[in-house]
Amino acid sequence: MQNKRDLYKRFISFFSAVLLLILLTAAFAFVWYRYYSDEIVLPYYRRGNWVLIAIYSLLVALFFKAYGGWKLGYLKKTDMLYSQLIATVCVNVVAYMLISLIGRHFMKGAPIVFLTFADFGLIFVWNFISSKVYFFIYPPRRLIILYGSRQAASLVLKMSQRVDKYMICESVSISEPAEKIKELILKYEGVIICDIPAKFRNDYVKFCFEKSRRAYIAPKISDIIIRGADDIRLFDTPLLLCRNQGLDFEQRMVKRIFDIVFSVVFTAITFPIMLAVSIAIKSYDKGPIFYRQKRLTINGKQFYVYKFRSMIVNAEKSGVPKLAADDDPRITPVGKFLRKTRLDELPQLFNILKGDMSVVGPRPERPELTALYQKEMPEFTYRLKVKAGLTGYAQVTGVYDTSPYDKLKMDLMYIENYSILMDIQIILMTLKTMLFPANSNASAEKGVIYKNNRKEDSNK
Repeated sequence: MQNKRDLYKRFISFFSAVLLLILLTAAFAFVWYRYYSDEIVLPYYRRGNWVLIAIYSLLVALFFKAYGGWKLGYLKKTDMLYSQLIATVCVNVVAYMLISLIGRHFMKGAPIVFLTFADFGLIFVWNFISSKVYFFIYPPRRLIILYGSRQAASLVLKMSQRVDKYMICESVSISEPAEKIKELILKYEGVIICDIPAKFRNDYVKFCFEKSRRAYIAPKISDIIIRGADDIRLFDTPLLLCRNQGLDFEQRMVKRIFDIVFSVVFTAITFPIMLAVSIAIKSYDKGPIFYRQKRLTINGKQFYVYKFRSMIVNAEKSGVPKLAADDDPRITPVGKFLRKTRLDELPQLFNILKGDMSVVGPRPERPELTALYQKEMPEFTYRLKVKAGLTGYAQVTGVYDTSPYDKLKMDLMYIENYSILMDIQIILMTLKTMLFPANSNASAEKGVIYKNNRKEDSNK
């Protein structure tokens, strides 16, 4: 019964996505026929017009997928709306460039602007109706949480922010008798398994599989490494091969070529922005424009990372490294804007060109903080199997004050699942993060080191 329910859910999501795709494509078709098709040097016949409209439809599908615009019921309503709006702007910019290329000169821009606002209207209406229908048919899942320590509280707090998707009805400790726990699990649609010893976790995961109950599992470091393994066979015995070497030669070569092209192109594109930022910083307090700081990259190699200065001069005159908070008095008014929009990171394009960094990868940490984190998390150096990045998976999926341990997990997920397409998707998601910065979890989690994080991996 549950499988049929999930099958219908996927059908509703697919149908609603196709409907939105048709509406956006139809809007473009109207604008194309009304304003552009007769203006090009050699007007298309029917099939030429159809091909162009099909290309636009494909662009919508790809950009929406890259930004998560099809994830009805998965993302927050506002997150999905932001994703769709940014994807629409990207698609229409590309469409305008394509139309101008076909017309052999810059065509009128007003129709594309009109199309963009019309698309926004369609997206708002679609989001309102589809969300109402979806959540009416599929109310939040009723869940129970199985915990082994107080670490579960953080996960429960995060899931409680999605009351539209999850309803945590009960909690039970791993110290309770197994029969009681299994009886409770069967009362609900799924179970959240958080921070329990591996032996017990394996038993309950198998039990959930047998009884067709969903299991939401907080992964350990070893889980993430295993997920990136290759499937091989030794005669008739299946094996999982964990290579544990970061990226292979071909991946490093492709990534380096991509980094060089990206840094050169975007340095040229963002030069006017960097010039304006430099003037703003210099005008505010006459201090230096750039700030450099020692960081770590692949294999623990040290290098100096470049940034636009966002703090007062001599912000760390005491010599003690200190992480910046959202309300840090050391951050200048100009710096607050730069940090919020991530523009303070732009000079790192030169680090990428030099080869110290990559466009995408784990954010580089200071040697002092890395040593501090290692005292609680010996695995923290695992993220140094690849070059540090200008942006990363942890930056587009986490928030400003995501715990170092959770960031480590996300960095390892990136390393174990790397592909050039994943890099492109993260770059696109970075644009969304710059335009719509995520809220922090400061009220939920505080401090530089999360001392309880290591407990989660203590029972591997």
